[in-house]
Amino acid sequence: MSEHIIERRAVPRHRVLKGATIAFDGRGLACTVRNLSSAGAAVDFATPGVSLPPSFMLLIEKDQFSRRCRPVWRNDKRFGVAFE
Repeated sequence: MSEHIIERRAVPRHRVLKGATIAFDGRGLACTVRNLSSAGAAVDFATPGVSLPPSFMLLIEKDQFSRRCRPVWRNDKRFGVAFE
């Protein structure tokens, strides 16, 4: 049986695999960006149970990329974030 996935994102995301940092309150949490668009991203953490504040910075140092974000969904070790 074929399953249909309904895309709910306004902007399509592109698969990537980039090391990044979530920065807030003078702290940095290492993460991996799994997909990215002009509107948001999906990021993975090494361990479950990560707690994020309502607003933070996503930094991809290698690409000199930084965006203010807010979490919009969570699934185990992965968060979806929207750029503000």
